[in-house]
Amino acid sequence: MNQSTQGTRCDPATRALTTHALTSRALTSRALTSRALTARALVGVLIGAFAVVSCGPPKDAGVVRLWTEQFEIRVTPDQIPPRALERINYSIVVRDKETKEPIANGEGRIFATNADGKTSWDGFTYGPEVGTYHATITYVTAGEWALGLQFRRDSTQVLERTLDWRQMVLNEVAPVADVPGPAPDSLTGDTTAAPDSAR
Repeated sequence: MNQSTQGTRCDPATRALTTHALTSRALTSRALTSRALTARALVGVLIGAFAVVSCGPPKDAGVVRLWTEQFEIRVTPDQIPPRALERINYSIVVRDKETKEPIANGEGRIFATNADGKTSWDGFTYGPEVGTYHATITYVTAGEWALGLQFRRDSTQVLERTLDWRQMVLNEVAPVADVPGPAPDSLTGDTTAAPDSAR
């Protein structure tokens, strides 16, 4: 038997072992690929779930946080974004800057001015929530408005002013006009009017 041909021939036992090893590698490779795909799918599902949860509006959407020397102030409008000619109610929570205690029975005001010099303001009304005040602003035109706030513990103190912040105001909603139509027939409730000649 020639050496060159001897290395290329396989007996049945060697062939069976080689086939088993190749099959085993293929199955292991498929299992790893399957696991990798399962892991990738799981990561994809987790990313999708996170995206769905995070796509909603944040819990404190529209809240403006402000500070003065003594106070920490949180301003929350009831409508974001506001529209011109609508009453926007603001809730203002005031706390002591150092102790974080709510400030009860203080005095303050909120005011807004636009580039045309139009101004709107309102004084705070206290309560019923502890440390919470309420005020209403009506923006008379759409566009950008600068808002500011002043507050003091009582009338013996100086009003402390926050930094101004900007607010875009949308156009007002056009009122829906009543469209005149045919009056319903008094007996049947039918709104289709009969021609004058048929009456």
